[in-house]
Amino acid sequence: MAIVDIFHQKSTLNKSMKIHVGSQNKTKVQAVKDAVALYPHIFKDAEIVGVDVRVDLFGHPKTLKETIEGALTRAKHSFTPGCDFSFGLEGGLMEVPYTQTGFMEVGACVIYDGKRFHLGLSPAFEWPVKVNEMILAGKADASQAFKQLGLTHHEKLGNEAGGIVGYLTDQKLTREQFSLYSIIMAVIQLERPELY
Repeated sequence: MAIVDIFHQKSTLNKSMKIHVGSQNKTKVQAVKDAVALYPHIFKDAEIVGVDVRVDLFGHPKTLKETIEGALTRAKHSFTPGCDFSFGLEGGLMEVPYTQTGFMEVGACVIYDGKRFHLGLSPAFEWPVKVNEMILAGKADASQAFKQLGLTHHEKLGNEAGGIVGYLTDQKLTREQFSLYSIIMAVIQLERPELY
């Protein structure tokens, strides 16, 4: 029996599939809701709940490894009995040659089904030079840096509609969409299990 059939059968027996998001950040929860709606054959009648998860290994992730570990921790710690899937979303820096700062911001999604982790990454963009310097020095996360530099009056621009990437792109790409792409990349493994 194909894994998609098993998911469909499981969701038919239960009133609703339970999905946890390893954050109560409304933009992350909305991104998962938007993604789940694209896959009714996998996530049928899903109930999506944001779960408060502490990830205190580091501040703003400064490497791709830290970014993925943050997403993995969020997925693992939000998976509880009765949950079908958990989603961990984390944004952080990764080294990229030929950029102005040497780094780009990327989003990682880890989907956990209780046995396996499924990973996807978003597009990437470069922070303004001074913001990047503050993040690398451990002086601020991106929202704090934007406020300290006078680029916004919001305390947590990352939690506002569109997020920082929305601000930088004049809302052509919002944080919800940025996260959505990483989720779609992770769902590939669930949609085509025979390849993995």
